[in-house]
Amino acid sequence: MTKMKREAAASEARSLGRDAWDRLCHNRMAQIGGLLFIFISALCILGPLFISHSYETTNLAYGAQPPSLQHWFGTDDLGRDVLVRTLVGGRISIGVGFAATAVALIIGVAYGMIAGYSGGRTENTMMRFVDTLYALPFTIIVILLTVLFEESSIYIIFMAIGVVEWLTMARIVRGQTKALRKLNFIDAARVNGVTHGRILLRHILPNLIGPVIVYTTLTIPAVILLESVISFLGLGVQPPMSSWGTLIHSGSLKLDVYPWLLIFPGLFFSLTIFSLNFMGDGLRDALDPRDTNQ
Repeated sequence: MTKMKREAAASEARSLGRDAWDRLCHNRMAQIGGLLFIFISALCILGPLFISHSYETTNLAYGAQPPSLQHWFGTDDLGRDVLVRTLVGGRISIGVGFAATAVALIIGVAYGMIAGYSGGRTENTMMRFVDTLYALPFTIIVILLTVLFEESSIYIIFMAIGVVEWLTMARIVRGQTKALRKLNFIDAARVNGVTHGRILLRHILPNLIGPVIVYTTLTIPAVILLESVISFLGLGVQPPMSSWGTLIHSGSLKLDVYPWLLIFPGLFFSLTIFSLNFMGDGLRDALDPRDTNQ
């Protein structure tokens, strides 16, 4: 009987997964977002390999040139090719987005599961700590980290964004875990002597995958946006390296004179944010069994 129940549960899980995949495949905006993000990412990773210009080589003789056949996106005031700097900047921004999101995912999921499963005073204490961190101004955190780690700007970005972004993930996972721990199959596992750690890893964590995936896809664009804000303030990536935030910042200062310095990095940044949001919305609709729009 137990074997039959397990087979039935596995069959139901496969059916739910297939239904979610079908809903995702029929979501036109999610498909467009996914293809667009893959295209931009591939262009940022592979594009500079096929461009003869270097992102850091200056040539004042070609300074502040508008878009042309030689420099498709033009050059900045130091003669550096804007196209290659935009693509290399995309590597940094997208890389920071995924790396910082991974940090937030690991910390947030672990913290939220422990808080939601423990309950009582432990849960209250852990969530009050989260509320306290929420109250701290993000800009002040970045400035403090900049003062403490002046020479490692890329790590400042990871730390500053990680400190902020895992908090919401922890709240979401805590709420889901709190609901799951009251279900019958968790009580049955406890009665059978299954350890708390095994319950968390084998029974609760698999049931969190859907909400975690959805929020992760929505966190990545938020992290990229935060990285751009940090770099825009001059606290992120330092020259000669560039990110979309630094390029947008420098381009905004010369918008009335050299508009292409802002238009092209801003376009890549905006398309990436939109594509990731479309993907996140599509995954949310696909993994929500109550959705009836697809």
